Amino acid sequence: MTLTVSGLSAQRSGRTILHPTSIDIPPGARIGLVGASGSGKSTLGHALIDALPAQGARAAHVPQSPDEALDPLRSMGFHWHEAERALGLPHDAARQQMLFHALKIESGDLRKRPWSWSRGMQQRFVIAMALIGTPDVLVMDEPTSALDPVVAARTMDLLTTHLADRETALVLITHDLGLAAQHVARLLVMHAGQIVEDRPTLDLLHTPKTPAARLLCTHRNWRVLPC
Repeated sequence: MTLTVSGLSAQRSGRTILHPTSIDIPPGARIGLVGASGSGKSTLGHALIDALPAQGARAAHVPQSPDEALDPLRSMGFHWHEAERALGLPHDAARQQMLFHALKIESGDLRKRPWSWSRGMQQRFVIAMALIGTPDVLVMDEPTSALDPVVAARTMDLLTTHLADRETALVLITHDLGLAAQHVARLLVMHAGQIVEDRPTLDLLHTPKTPAARLLCTHRNWRVLPC
């Protein structure tokens, strides 16, 4: 069933940073939320996470950096069990093994603390934690910006493969249109706290209609991207 969230808005210090916004999310959708810094895309992502439970939907969030999700003084195993407890789920070794295999982190030692794992493995671990409860919507806020390009691409490829036959919808918040072009079917362009374009990815990349979308596309050479 398509999730429809309406009236999302936000203010800061008396200033509107997200104007009333609605968004439809079909099962299994692959949506990119793009825009310049300060356009409101992260604010919309957080508002979406807060609003989805009222629709009876399960939402999960992956932050920009694993540092935002992992306590350096706690073991990786501790983080995993805490995530299961927070969701009210018993420990399930088979589920853990399936997610670790999908994201290629089977070699990670859960007895170790985060700094003993590579940055790429840390972020894939955070993604795996977000998938424990089989969310209806996975909101990822610049999830690969702390990684080098090769590791970032590999991480997104693994996630895309894992989600391919599942109904979990993906909302990818990013300033990297090349990344979005490879992993989402629909792009929402934000400007000044509003969605100014909502179109199929390739249509928007080749024929952007608004100044904000044209500006984003101008700084990429789409012909050299493996889109």
